[in-house]
Amino acid sequence: MKVHQIYTASFMRNWNYIIELNDSRAIVIDPLSDELINDFLDKNSLTLKTIINTHEHFDHIQGNQALIDQHGCDVWSHKNCVGKVPGLSRILKTGEIINLDLDSQIKVLDTPGHTFAHLSLLLLVKNTQLAIIAGDALFNAGVGNCRNGGDPETLYQTISQQFCVLHDDVIVYPGHEYLENNLKFTLSIEPDNSDASDWLLNLQEQDPTIGSRHITIGDERKINTFMRLDSLTIRSNLDLVDASDKDVFVSLRMRRDSW
Repeated sequence: MKVHQIYTASFMRNWNYIIELNDSRAIVIDPLSDELINDFLDKNSLTLKTIINTHEHFDHIQGNQALIDQHGCDVWSHKNCVGKVPGLSRILKTGEIINLDLDSQIKVLDTPGHTFAHLSLLLLVKNTQLAIIAGDALFNAGVGNCRNGGDPETLYQTISQQFCVLHDDVIVYPGHEYLENNLKFTLSIEPDNSDASDWLLNLQEQDPTIGSRHITIGDERKINTFMRLDSLTIRSNLDLVDASDKDVFVSLRMRRDSW
């Protein structure tokens, strides 16, 4: 199994993903453009068998119908995507294990908050956590907004109970490339965060969509303000020193919405 991260160069800065299996079959995650996906498939002699949509928002399903028409592929997604996702043919269940190659699997996670029809895909190799395809639940140095069918308190539960418990070396594959802006937000709330400052400095020397190294859950614990709820600097700047983690998270999400 190989995971290919494809930058779409769209105005919303979407990432698409192709999981390449050992027999040259491919699973596409959140296709924005059939042309972009087909170009990659053709260049790598891959056969598209399945689309998985992490959620129902238009920029994550836009390429579905054209790819279905061209490849006759299946479409898998969340149960709450019925009637919202083109070509939906299989409902993925919470905790379901999907066998890929001999020693690789996908574990389906129900990750609501950005919407209530959102799933994430935990990739396993030899029963070891490798990566999480997080859609718009968790971004690099940020989290998804809750303005289009979501809820920030629910997103807090998702981030704290499902993402924060992952191993440090799990690679985070988000739905959008918002790293630079998210780092700037982190530093606006936690200006003494030297890790975020170092990441931002390095970004100024390279295109974050080309050749950037993978960001892991361990990295997120250092640079993602939504995973640093115990930071005294963050709590002080929000005037929430003695507040619950949930209240800090919700306040951060509100601050990010207007930032």
